[in-house]
Amino acid sequence: MSASEKTQLFDDWPDRYEKWFTTPIGALVKRVEWELIDDLLKPGPGEFILDAGCGTGVFTLDMISCGARVVGLDLSLSMIQKARQKGASSQLRIISADILRLPFLENSFDKTVSITALEFIPDGQKAIKELFRVTRKEGTLVVATLNSLSPWAERRREEGQKGHSLFSKAFFRSPGELAALAPVKGESRTAVHFLKEEDPDRAGEIERKGKLKDLSTGAFLAARWIKPC
Repeated sequence: MSASEKTQLFDDWPDRYEKWFTTPIGALVKRVEWELIDDLLKPGPGEFILDAGCGTGVFTLDMISCGARVVGLDLSLSMIQKARQKGASSQLRIISADILRLPFLENSFDKTVSITALEFIPDGQKAIKELFRVTRKEGTLVVATLNSLSPWAERRREEGQKGHSLFSKAFFRSPGELAALAPVKGESRTAVHFLKEEDPDRAGEIERKGKLKDLSTGAFLAARWIKPC
């Protein structure tokens, strides 16, 4: 998929994407996903972080609230415009660029993160390589994607086969497949162990049990690596 195709793919989604997170189940998904990202990334005051594939800034603002300085990067201009509408901050810079060709020097960031962007990048290994390149030595890299082992991915595969404009272009990866994209060994965990149709109150309990069992089938798959010296 070319850069222009990826840009067009998301141009009609910002409002729909934002609205989803205001629903009861969407708000729970956002909270659960951020808890995992926060635990793996551990953004802190003064750290310089790249959020590659930032979308509308759903998680970017959480990183800033932790005191980090963040560059949010995305191909979709409509997504970026939505992110910029959330308010100006000296700690935030939003730019349009491609994860496969990051416009930064080596070792530019203390930490890099990419959340649910890898699904739309066929050459995942190249994307991870670029993220490693711009991360400083001993810096942290976190990548999150939709887990191919989850019921959520199975449903989206079915929707894609029926011609869904977004999911027909998606690539879903398992924990093992995500790990294999990186040049060094890392760790991975999953979250969102409940279904989209689940009652929000019951979903919270399902999530708690899934976390205790350390299940590998949660919809939200996140991996962390440390860049070698």
